[in-house]
Formats: sequence, structure tokens, C-alpha cells
Amino acid sequence: MFKFLAKSTHQSGTLDCRREFPRHLLHRITTLAISACTALFAQTLYTPSLKAESSDRPNIVFILADDHSYNTMEFMDHPFLETPHLDSLASNGVHLKNAFVTTSLCSPSRASILTGLYTHKHRVIDNNRLVPEGTKFFPEYLQQSGYATAFVGKWHMGGSHDNPRPGFDHWVSFRGQGHYWPPNPDYTLNVDGERVKQKGYITDELTDYAVDWMKEQQNSEKPFFLYLSHKAVHSDFTPADRDKGKYADKDLSFLSRGEGVTAENNAPRWVRDQRNSWHGIDFPYHSDKGIDYLYRRYCETLLGVDDSVGRVLDQLKEMGLYDSTLVIYMGDNGFMWGEHGLIDKRVSYDASMRVPMTMQCPDLYEGGTVVESMIGNIDIGPTIMHAAGLQTPDYMDGKSFLDLPNHPAAKWRDSFLYVYYWEKNFPQTPTQFALRGDQYKYISYYGLWDVDELYDLQADPGEHHNLIADPRFRPVAKKMERRLYEMLGEAGGMDIPMNRPAGGSQNKRWEEKDGDHAADFPAALVVDEPLNKEAR
Repeated sequence: MFKFLAKSTHQSGTLDCRREFPRHLLHRITTLAISACTALFAQTLYTPSLKAESSDRPNIVFILADDHSYNTMEFMDHPFLETPHLDSLASNGVHLKNAFVTTSLCSPSRASILTGLYTHKHRVIDNNRLVPEGTKFFPEYLQQSGYATAFVGKWHMGGSHDNPRPGFDHWVSFRGQGHYWPPNPDYTLNVDGERVKQKGYITDELTDYAVDWMKEQQNSEKPFFLYLSHKAVHSDFTPADRDKGKYADKDLSFLSRGEGVTAENNAPRWVRDQRNSWHGIDFPYHSDKGIDYLYRRYCETLLGVDDSVGRVLDQLKEMGLYDSTLVIYMGDNGFMWGEHGLIDKRVSYDASMRVPMTMQCPDLYEGGTVVESMIGNIDIGPTIMHAAGLQTPDYMDGKSFLDLPNHPAAKWRDSFLYVYYWEKNFPQTPTQFALRGDQYKYISYYGLWDVDELYDLQADPGEHHNLIADPRFRPVAKKMERRLYEMLGEAGGMDIPMNRPAGGSQNKRWEEKDGDHAADFPAALVVDEPLNKEAR
């Protein structure tokens, strides 16, 4: 299994297959290559083209966590967190260290994962909007090509129902955000269209369903695809009983407290105002508990996700499928813990849009491999389809990174597009567009009187020094602004999608934290004297 993607033995970027492939596999590859080429010209309506027989195609497990910040794992030099199973995915496989999402918000990110599309294309711009009718999910292609498919966990794109969605033979889910513990004795999950009571802690229970389904595939002739989508570690942070209080006394002096976010440093006004809001460190979730209390609960809640990953890996070992199964783990969003004086997500800073991503398949990858290239959530579908022997549809914005760990010199993207659209539910964060390159990031805001941002990510990875007003960097800013709007135009993103407001608005500030005063304007927007002395 996976012989057609065997490990590279040199760094040239070209795979020498002569010693690695038995004759019958070479014959099969030739046949499959012809089939793949034929499929490219077959029809305008995309249908999957098979590259390998079902018996040769790998099993695939995709595990998604919610709001997992990119550096909150032990192997990322966290000062106290213990994540042995998440760490093992990196040590036994690949760490994709520069992974990002197109929109750092639950539903838009999940829609991009499932469709391979930017947010303004799939139109799931917030957590209230349902996926438009006719939207195609990549698991549908796997299902059509002979895979057994299962979805277990949080779907969220709209909270009106939890009915089974296209592309999955087996379905376990719940409406909206769900609950860590059953809120009442009659609360239920949707299991293949039937109402089944939630029995206990949701991270463990979802893992139970996932492992049970994996066991059922042991003697199947079909390869399987499992999508395990956790609620954790979304707020309200609720650890399993076994993990409560584990980190209650840990020192958190390493957390950022928004140092240097000032008008003099050209930090945007809206960022400094947001510090005292639902998503700021002065008034987090409109609570007086402070971010230290919340962060400890967050880390304790993540331990359940690590346990879940360990149970899935153990089940693969028990089934004799550990070495041949492709396992991908990622977070649906990043998460800020004091960076820029903020918490949560939505914004264009790396702490928000950067996510943890690891993958392993011992038959394919050397352990401890690190990929530096910028990977996006839009690339998950194409990568899994590639592993399954399927062509990526032309309409998808993402592309497969399956070969990158073994071919690091392969040509890849040099910039990544980020968008976020204002929500009335959380009015403190404006509509914004960003272009992230390998060295620079440019951020622009829509409908807002404030300063744009430019950061040198190599010299300033924490994005503390806004270079937008520095004359030396004006050519860089102008070039990136042009490229940003070119990419938006190419991708159909020049029209601002809107939603009818739904739900309440978390629009309050805390008076005790100077909540009755707005922030000063950035220095770059304030002048000492009139600019137009010829006005008439």
C-alpha cells in the first residue's frame, strides 16, 4: 500500500522508481496514469478518476480539533502541557509547521476543508449560514469511488439541524456547538438519522463512536475514510473530570499581555478597543475571571483530545493498519491568548489564522519530517483525494500537499489569502483581508477608518512592529496590496457577502477597564498641521 508514493531516497525533487517498484506495480501505474489523463478530458462535470484498485488504496483518518492554537502542544516547547499522542504524530510523521486557514472561524473554516474553496466562494461566511444547496464535499468523491466513509462529531455549518450530510455512510453529530456534557437527561445526538442520548463527556463519546466504526471496517473489502471532528477545545472550556485542576497552579507568565500595542506603534485603533470586549484580555467572554483561569481550563480540555488521538492510533495498531494508514490532524482555527491584547480568533494575525497540523503514515513518511511551505485548510480535500487515488477537481482552490514531505523543493504557493467578514454577533472585529507571504504580511480593512498593517514575519514573527508608515517599506505594501486585490478578483471575492443578523450581539465593554473611552487614533493618521493650505 502507498508504493506509488514511496519515500524519496534523495533530495533532487524527482523520485527514482526503478529500484522501488516491482514490475506488476509499474504496469499498474502506467495503466492508471493513462486513466487519469483520460479523465481530465472526459467531461465538464467532475467525476472521480481512480488511480489504484480498492485493495491498494490507503485508509485515511482526518481528526479536526476546534480552536486549537498552533503552539499549544508539548513538542512545540510548551512549558507544561503534556500531549504525547499529538507529539507522536510529528515524531513519527510530519509537522506542517506553517499551516493556515482561509477564515479563522468555525463554520467558514470547516466549509473550506470540505469544499477546497475560499470562504467567499462557498459562501459560509459565519456560524449561522447553512451550506448552499448543491455544494459538493470531497468525501462524496471518496464515497463514489468505493470508500466507506464516516463523519463523527461537530458539523456546525448552521445550527438548525444535525441531519446526515452527503458523502457519509455513517453519521454521528449534533446541532451547532453541542455540549461537553448532556445539558439534560433527554439531550440527544443524531446517529444515522436516529436520536440517541448523549451518555457522557463528548470528546470521549465521539471517540467511542469513531473507534467502534473503525472496528467494523476490519474485514471490509473497502478502504475507509474517517472524519473525527471534535467540539473541544471550544469555549466554554470544560475538561474531562480526570483532568480537572491538573494545571491549576501552573505559572502563566509566558502568556502575552498585549505589550506594545499602542497608537505610537501604529497598532490599529479597533485592536486596542477590542482589548476591552468579549474577545479581549480585559473583559474575556464578558467575565472577570481573567485569561489565566481560562487558559488553564483550555489546556486541561485539550488533554481529552490528545487521549482521543491516542485511542485512534491504538485502534489502527490493533487492526494491523498503523503503518499504512494516512492520519492527518489539524485545528479548524488558531487561537489567541493575549497576543495583541486579544483572545479567540477571527483576525488576520498569525496567532489566529495559523493552526496545528501534523500527519503520519510510516509507509510513506520518515518520522520527524518538517514541512516549511504554507499549507491551507483548502488543501485538505485535494490531499486526501490524492491519497485515495483521485484527481482534484479544477474548481477547487486548494491543492495536494501529499508529496511535499518527500519533495521539499517542489514548487508551491508563495502567498496565502485570508478573509474575514464582520458579524453583528461580535461587532468588535471588522471585515478584513490579508495576504501572507513567506516574509511579509499585508492586512487591509474594509469600511473602517483605521490604519492598515504590514509585518516582516522573518524579523518580527510576533507581528509587533507595523511597518505600514515606514517609507522604506511602501513599495512592499503597495505590491502586496495590488496582489491581494488581484487574488480576490481572480477568486470572485470583490463582492462582500452579507447575512441577515441572527442571535444576540456581544457588544459590551467594562467601565472598570476604561470601557467608556475609545482608543486614540494610530500615529500614522494624526498630523501636526493642516495638509491642505489652499482650500477655498
